Amino acid sequence: MAKEKQLFFCKECGYESPKWMGQCPGCREWNTFADAPKAVKVRHSSGKYRDSFGGDRAKPSRITDIETAKEDRESTGIGELDRVLGGGIVRGSLTLVGGDPGIGKSTLLLQMCRTLSASGNNVLYVSGEESLKQIKMRADRIGDFLTNMLLLSETCLDIVEEYMIDGCEFAGGDITVPDIVVIDSIQTIYKEEIDAAPGSVSQVRECTSSILRIAKQKGISVFIVGHVTKEGVVAGPRMLEHMVDTVLYFEGDNVASYRMLRAVKNRFGSTNELGVFEMKGSGLEEVLNPSEYMLQGRPEGEAGSTVTCALEGTRPIMVEIQALVCQTNFNYPKRTAVGIDFNRVTLLMAVIEKRLGVRMADYDAYVNIAGGLKIGEPSTDLAVVAAVLSSFRNRAVDDKMLILGEVGLVGEVRGVSMIAKRVNEAAKMGYISCIIPKANLSQIESAPVKCIGISNIRELGDYI
Repeated sequence: MAKEKQLFFCKECGYESPKWMGQCPGCREWNTFADAPKAVKVRHSSGKYRDSFGGDRAKPSRITDIETAKEDRESTGIGELDRVLGGGIVRGSLTLVGGDPGIGKSTLLLQMCRTLSASGNNVLYVSGEESLKQIKMRADRIGDFLTNMLLLSETCLDIVEEYMIDGCEFAGGDITVPDIVVIDSIQTIYKEEIDAAPGSVSQVRECTSSILRIAKQKGISVFIVGHVTKEGVVAGPRMLEHMVDTVLYFEGDNVASYRMLRAVKNRFGSTNELGVFEMKGSGLEEVLNPSEYMLQGRPEGEAGSTVTCALEGTRPIMVEIQALVCQTNFNYPKRTAVGIDFNRVTLLMAVIEKRLGVRMADYDAYVNIAGGLKIGEPSTDLAVVAAVLSSFRNRAVDDKMLILGEVGLVGEVRGVSMIAKRVNEAAKMGYISCIIPKANLSQIESAPVKCIGISNIRELGDYI
C-alpha cells in the first residue's frame, strides 16, 4: 500500500508544504508549521461540477447584468451589537467572535439568541464546551426564553450539519431549518473523516469551510466562537479570519465591569466600529454614552491631564490622556505608553525636545489613556503633547477644553477627519472650547463651542 501523503500548514497564512519548515516562505514567520495528516475531499451527490456554495457549475456574468439589492438584515435587539455588525445580522452570513476566556462571549451571544427568538426566529445554540444544564443556569440569569430556541451539546460537526440541513423540531412540532445558529466554540468541533485532534489546523479549517457552505446554501446566519492565543488573536489558522464574513473581538479586563466589542472585519458594514457593554449580574448591559463613561472620575485642575476625541469607526468617543513627567534616576530616560502606540509617544517627545527646546532626555515619561481604550489614530497627537507639557511645567489645562490634531516631525499641526462630529461631541459633554488644527477651521460652520485654530505646537504655550 502506498504511503499516505502528509501535508504541513502554516498556522498564520495557511501556506502548504509537503515537509516541515522552520520558517514559512509565505509570511516569513518562524515555527508556525503544523501537520494535517489527512485531506478531505468534498463530494457532491448531484453532479461532478459544483461550486463551493452548492450551485451548478459557475459561468462568467457581465458586471452590467448583475443586480444588487440592499442586504436583508435582522436586528439583534441589542443596539451596540447592531452598530458593530453594521445595522444587524445579514442573512446567510458567517460571523466569528473572539475574546479572552471569561470576557463574556457566550453571555453576549446567549442574550442575542434570546432577543432573536422573541422576535420569531428559530435559534439553535450548539455548545461543545458546556452541558445543557450549565447553559440553562446562565440563561436563567439573563431572563425568560421562548420555545423556539433549542440547545444542543455536541462536538461532532456531522451531527450539527444534519440539524442545519434537515431542520429541527421547533415550537409547534414542525421540522424547520434554523434561522440562527451559534457554535461555541469552533476549536471544540471536529469532523470524523479528518484524522486530527479538535482545534488543530486541519480540523478548524475544514469545519469552518463546511459551516460556511451550509450557511450560504440554506441562508442561515451562523455565529462561531473562537478562542484566542496569548497574543490576542484567534487560535488556529490565520486564514480562518479570511473565510468568515465578519470578525468581532471582545476586549476588556476580566476584573473590570466594562467590555469593548470591536469589528476588525466586516463585509457588510464599516470596520473598526466599537460597542461598549457593562457586565452585570443579569448579563451585559449596553453603555449608550461611552464618552461619559471614559471621563468618569477625571480629576479637576490637575497637571498632566487633557481630553481629546477619537473616532472608532463612525462613533466619536472622548477620552482622557494622562501624562507623568519626572526626573530620571537612570542613564537613559524611561518611556511607558498604555493604550497608545509606544513608538508614537517616543516620536512626539523627540518633536517636543527639538522644536520647543524642552530637554526631555533628563526626564522619564509615562503616558496613559484612562478607561482601558486603545487608540490608534494620529488625531490624539496634540493632546499627548499638551499633556506632556502640562506635566513638565506643572500647569493644569482648562478642564473644559478639548484638544485634538495630528503633529508632524517639524512641529506642524495637521488637520483631522470628521472635525464637526468631534466638536459636536464635545459640546454635548458640556465643553466650552476646543483647540483644533487651523486647517479644520473652515470646515466648521456655526460651531456650538469656541474653536481655536493653531498651526504649530509652539502656539500651545498660550494655553498651558
